[in-house]
Amino acid sequence: MSIKAKYYGANGWLIEFKNIRILIDPWLIGDLTFPPGDWLIKGELNKDIYIPNNINYLLLTQGQPDHAHRPTLNKIDKTIPVIASEAAGKVVTEMGFNKVNILKPGDHFKNGSLDIQATQGASVPNIENGYIIEHNLDSIYIEPHGFLDKRLEPRTIDLLITPVLDFSLPIAGKFIKGKSILPRLLKLFNPSTVLSSTTGGDITFSGIINNLIKVEGSVEDIKLFKDSNTNYINPVPLEEYEINRNK
Repeated sequence: MSIKAKYYGANGWLIEFKNIRILIDPWLIGDLTFPPGDWLIKGELNKDIYIPNNINYLLLTQGQPDHAHRPTLNKIDKTIPVIASEAAGKVVTEMGFNKVNILKPGDHFKNGSLDIQATQGASVPNIENGYIIEHNLDSIYIEPHGFLDKRLEPRTIDLLITPVLDFSLPIAGKFIKGKSILPRLLKLFNPSTVLSSTTGGDITFSGIINNLIKVEGSVEDIKLFKDSNTNYINPVPLEEYEINRNK
């Protein structure tokens, strides 16, 4: 068995099992803005990205615009089933998606051999989701801010999708804890493969907040944490990776 993964930059992924394609947190067209306006922070894709066909599920971790990106969601078939956090569920329901499954941390969505469990993620400001995705013998853990649910028990995960850098703002502190959480994730899940996430892509940011962000760590730091059995990939956007179990 194997998993195919394609990174779109920022928080966006396309995950493919044998017969299931899951689009995660897509920002594929248009700008990214947060209230109250562009002066605060703005993201611009240097080139729009083709929205993939034949999507079986749309999976949203958060309701924030960089996860539930309205211009992209407007272009997606509203009949595609959505699995979402409470905040993201409100966004897609308002936009007219008609098969919305809202999961709170600890809840499961199951359909045949697919099992998606919501885990407790970042508080921005409400508690959002990470997910453990299982299909037959394959498994994925994804959480875009480096916040780990303390209730999770040790287990083996094939693919870990996580940030590997820490991002912080004055007074507010760290809002992405990739470097800080990585050793705990590796110990908890003993993954075959790690794909770095959240900070990549052909994107230009501007605005006051962007100028205040402090970054700690580098993608090279993972070499200090991973064991010899873990394959680390800093993904090239739009390149497809096939993940095979090696444990």
